[in-house]
Amino acid sequence: MSRQNQPLLSARGISRSFGQNQVLFDIDLDLAPGEVHALLGENGAGKSTLVRILSGYLSPTSGDVCLEGEVRRYRNSGEAEADGVVMIHQELALAGQLSVEENIFLGRELRRGPFLDRRAMRERASETLAELETRVDPRARVKDLSTSAQQMVEIAKAITRDVRVLIMDEPTAALTEHEVGVLFELIARLRKRGVAILYISHKLREIEQIADRVTVLRDGRLIDSGPMAGRSKEEMARLMVGREIRDMYPERTTLESDAPVVLEARDMVVPGAVKHASFTLRRGEVLGFGGVVGAGRTALIEALLGLRERRQGQVLRNGQPVVLRHLRDAVGQRIAYLTEDRKGKGLVLNMGLRPNLTLLNLRAYCHPLIDRRQEEQAFQEAIERFDIRLRTEALTASELSGGNQQKLLLAKVMTIDPEIVIINEPTRGIDVGTKHQIYHFVRELTDAGCSVILISSEMSELIGLSHRVAVMCAGVLTGVLEGEQINEQEIIQYASGIKGVGVDEQRRA
Repeated sequence: MSRQNQPLLSARGISRSFGQNQVLFDIDLDLAPGEVHALLGENGAGKSTLVRILSGYLSPTSGDVCLEGEVRRYRNSGEAEADGVVMIHQELALAGQLSVEENIFLGRELRRGPFLDRRAMRERASETLAELETRVDPRARVKDLSTSAQQMVEIAKAITRDVRVLIMDEPTAALTEHEVGVLFELIARLRKRGVAILYISHKLREIEQIADRVTVLRDGRLIDSGPMAGRSKEEMARLMVGREIRDMYPERTTLESDAPVVLEARDMVVPGAVKHASFTLRRGEVLGFGGVVGAGRTALIEALLGLRERRQGQVLRNGQPVVLRHLRDAVGQRIAYLTEDRKGKGLVLNMGLRPNLTLLNLRAYCHPLIDRRQEEQAFQEAIERFDIRLRTEALTASELSGGNQQKLLLAKVMTIDPEIVIINEPTRGIDVGTKHQIYHFVRELTDAGCSVILISSEMSELIGLSHRVAVMCAGVLTGVLEGEQINEQEIIQYASGIKGVGVDEQRRA
């Protein structure tokens, strides 16, 4: 192959083992200049391992990484970045205590003589953030930003480098619809500059929209690779999971008109986030919460659960007022909460799997010391019930794939035998097969008489699973939709404030 026609970055026969466990098997992959190449596969298929090898974070057990046909032996990510191979991680690699501008230039600070050129870094950071239409002060601390703003800072950090190959691992998982559009415009500009882009996403509609080529991995093996043209979402899903995915959403159960109210929030206020929101939840119901990122959905639920110190309002459980000052109070009321931040707040990443499972309800396993046999039995039952896939049980939570982490978190919250389950962004960064499993698990919960609150930025999830959908806009609960009202157009209009009641009307209602 001539130098002119050869790919920018290639994987040649890449294999990787961790001890006795082989996770990649002889993978070939080519990334061409000016092309978006989508890398698909279920959680645990080997995608993250492969891209970490391409970007210098891991070395292959065998095989080569080639840049313009020349073998590269990257000892670390810094060497790959020096070659223009830059990776945007799914799990944000930012220093929370540092400012935005300090994060963007961390490890490659601009200098004027022996001193940091803070003015130049601030100006460059401001220009990049403006290009991304992100209204963030470069001097702001990263830990004070929303998750979507942090993701945009991560993207800004990457594109301020001299990028030749850009690897993006689930870049839109935490972004608003507007931010996704801005990112896609950026990708179009990078393509025109000849940048090769490797794009990982479980959102197949995104793949249809931007990808030129598609490669599918399954169980560490290359299943298929070729042009995107002519491929359907259904075909890609089948290649990923090795079977047809039918009935993605289970048939919705009929909610009895006289089903009792098991949870009620009255006039909830979170300063700066939620304005006098009220709602009810019935037994056996899935109550969806829709709205754009930042609309106040999570703040409302966290206030209800006692996870927000500054809040007002009243909570009723089975018609009786209750005081929830801490998550343990909610657990005492048999209310389980599946956080959207499974790595930061849901799991202890450096802890083993069994302790993670039983931590929320540890007293049930103490007589008075921890009953290891009972704990092990619960762990084995959770593996089977939630289909947690392990290469060995001697793992920490950080070593699980995203999908298996989510299953472990589900199993953890179910150890309290809840009557109400609150699930926040249940399928963020999750593959299509695991989504299918989670959706059917929600149906199993309601069949068993549990009630579910579902917070989701995925419109199809809200429509496919919910009996009613409460929609929020700028901290206001603008309406609760049911029946034929639950459609994309109606949800968007309430989420954007075109329809719905205002704050004053809510307080009078």
